[in-house]
Amino acid sequence: MYNVKSMKAEEFIDYYEIMETLDYAQRNRHNRELLNSVMEKARLKKGLSHREALLLFNCDISEINEEIYALAKQIKLDFYGNRIVMFAPLYLSNYCVNGCTYCPYHCQNKHITRKKLSQEEIIKEVIALQDMGHKRLAIESGEDNINNPIEYILESIKTIYSIKHKNGAIRRVNVNIAATTVENYRKLKDAGIGTYILFQETYNKESYETLHPTGPKHNYAYHTEAMDRAMEGGIDDVGLGVLFGLENHQFELAGILMHAEHLEAVHGVGPHTISVPRIKRADDINPDDFTQGIDDDTFAKIISVIRIAVPYTGMIISTRESAKCRERVLELGISQISGGSRTSVGGYAEPESDDENSSQFDVSDNRTLDEVVNWLMKNNHIPSFCTACYREGRTGDRFMSLCKSGQISNCCLPNALMTLKEYLEDYASKDTRNLGNVLIEKEIENISNPKVKMLAEEYIKNIHKGQRDFRF
Repeated sequence: MYNVKSMKAEEFIDYYEIMETLDYAQRNRHNRELLNSVMEKARLKKGLSHREALLLFNCDISEINEEIYALAKQIKLDFYGNRIVMFAPLYLSNYCVNGCTYCPYHCQNKHITRKKLSQEEIIKEVIALQDMGHKRLAIESGEDNINNPIEYILESIKTIYSIKHKNGAIRRVNVNIAATTVENYRKLKDAGIGTYILFQETYNKESYETLHPTGPKHNYAYHTEAMDRAMEGGIDDVGLGVLFGLENHQFELAGILMHAEHLEAVHGVGPHTISVPRIKRADDINPDDFTQGIDDDTFAKIISVIRIAVPYTGMIISTRESAKCRERVLELGISQISGGSRTSVGGYAEPESDDENSSQFDVSDNRTLDEVVNWLMKNNHIPSFCTACYREGRTGDRFMSLCKSGQISNCCLPNALMTLKEYLEDYASKDTRNLGNVLIEKEIENISNPKVKMLAEEYIKNIHKGQRDFRF
């Protein structure tokens, strides 16, 4: 039985509630009166229930669909402005004991190159990332308690934070590792991580168990309840995600919104981020073997509906997607993207040789970070390398309350411009630097608080003189 406040996975992600939701949405997709009432609620910009969101997703009336896309764009601007936060993944190890059928790291794959970075190799990788201009990393690792124990993850985080190279420093490490214990989440919190990220892959329990035939990840409940344990362990910023293409996309959309509702109901704060990856080709993975793939139009509507349903939550899209696809969805709700990414274990300091392949998936957007930054600015976005909220303690319910009240804008825009200025001074090509300085001059006029604007202008001048790491 569905219970949003239950701590049992099969009750807060109730199969029958999802199926009833999908049936309700399908039956009412032409119900103009009902759809208009949901849109009225959506325009309040306080979010929607999973059932209301699925109704909008199924809407079959063209003019209301146009309103849905327009509202998603407006909510994105109202809460996140035209800022896009930049990050890069860093794969520490692809040793894994699980048998996931959609991931080349599965333990039955005997021909993928298995790697684990030493602390010395991590130092080289981080210096290479710093030299690109990155300030925020998401570390990734397969699940293997022998090769990748929590002690290795913690040591790696300590190493990453310790590296200062020229003007470079990784200011925030987000962590994407397997579901673990409350005790281990406390250790991650004490290590100073930003967001703990864990993709559900699919919320359909039967499909989940089929897709994870062996290994600890086979345990649906333990995996699905991980965010509750993370929050119990003191991590108040968590990131959800599903892998679209494994299961019916409407089922997954309902599931991830129900998970967000559960976190809000139990812990008082929803997910800090939602990721929306689609299954892609990899070493021994053919996405055509999975029959639930979605086209770009469906993908764009999913992102729009998520943005309307959870307006305060950040949304992430990676280099799995092409530049063309990423450009389309940036306006519809995406607030974070990766740039210059490598999905192999190593590869930033030295590219993999032709006879090696340790990648988790093929990258579709192969542009350098400088090219991505340049492209964003030409499309009137502000690339942001900001990590201030983490370091100022604006996380969890503190971040959400500021976001909901609109107060966060007094921090985000000036912090974005100052970190962009750092990037332009230290790492950008001449064309990108010129483009960025013009953008900063224009955007600084949009800081509404006179005192904040005056300080931001002063800090930006000091950055040009060589000082670093100002933040509001």
